[in-house]
Amino acid sequence: MIHLLATGGTIAGEADPASGGARYTAAVRPVEALVAAVPGLAADALSAEQVLSVDSKDMTPADWLTILSAARRALGGAATDGLVILHGTDTLEETAWFLHLSLPPGKAVVVTGAMRPADHPAADGPANLLAAVRLAASPAARDKGVLVVMNGTPHGARDVVKARTHGLDAFESAAAWTSARPDGRFADVDFAPLPRVDILPGYAGAPPDLIDASVAGGARGLVLALAGHGSVPASWLPALRRARNGGVAIVRASRCAGPVIRNANADDDGEGWLTAGSLPPPKARIALMLSLAAGRPFTSD
Repeated sequence: MIHLLATGGTIAGEADPASGGARYTAAVRPVEALVAAVPGLAADALSAEQVLSVDSKDMTPADWLTILSAARRALGGAATDGLVILHGTDTLEETAWFLHLSLPPGKAVVVTGAMRPADHPAADGPANLLAAVRLAASPAARDKGVLVVMNGTPHGARDVVKARTHGLDAFESAAAWTSARPDGRFADVDFAPLPRVDILPGYAGAPPDLIDASVAGGARGLVLALAGHGSVPASWLPALRRARNGGVAIVRASRCAGPVIRNANADDDGEGWLTAGSLPPPKARIALMLSLAAGRPFTSD
């Protein structure tokens, strides 16, 4: 049996008539309605659960923990052969990566969503849902960690990104999903709550007081989404050293496609900084959050 966890998103959305079709409201339709809209699904081989009803732009780390709890419970059931999670596309890659790190390897877990709301005349949600269920039921999807399927194409959670704002082909990845490897390094950890980690953008003239403000606000970690090969502005160094001396973990990442190589373009060892490798800043943030929560070393592998 494949178990569905619904969290809202565009796949459950409906158009806003007052906008003339330019806007829609996410997370309107319940999971039962989404399943009923896909005639190809065998109802007796599915179970479904409405875990959240949110627009994924509003997804929070507390929501991740809610999804994680439901996913662990479902995967622990002997009757569950695989898991499908319905999610909004704005932060889909973040939730997929979080679950990839915190769910046990083995049974297939597939995350999917939609670029068009459920009442769109050419809605892509039904096809994505059907593809996700079929992938989750396939032996080929086992021991791959968390997968994402959009527009008929599977992706591994580590590599997938939402690369475009519009279009059914909005998602892409740098590697084939068949090469995806399971992780689950935090599958044995109960997180409550997750520590605050902020992403600070590097840009021409970015003020260093952003660093001080994040630390004052309670951040236990900072991911620096820097220009080029993780180039740290000289004006940031005093604030970064204050943060480091205060026990704040700092990861040097890039707003470009990686990798950020340790001790290349910066004295990471001397400054006590971590490096994101090929992880984009949002995924480096999640890995750092989980590492801090578990009291384990950060790794970008």
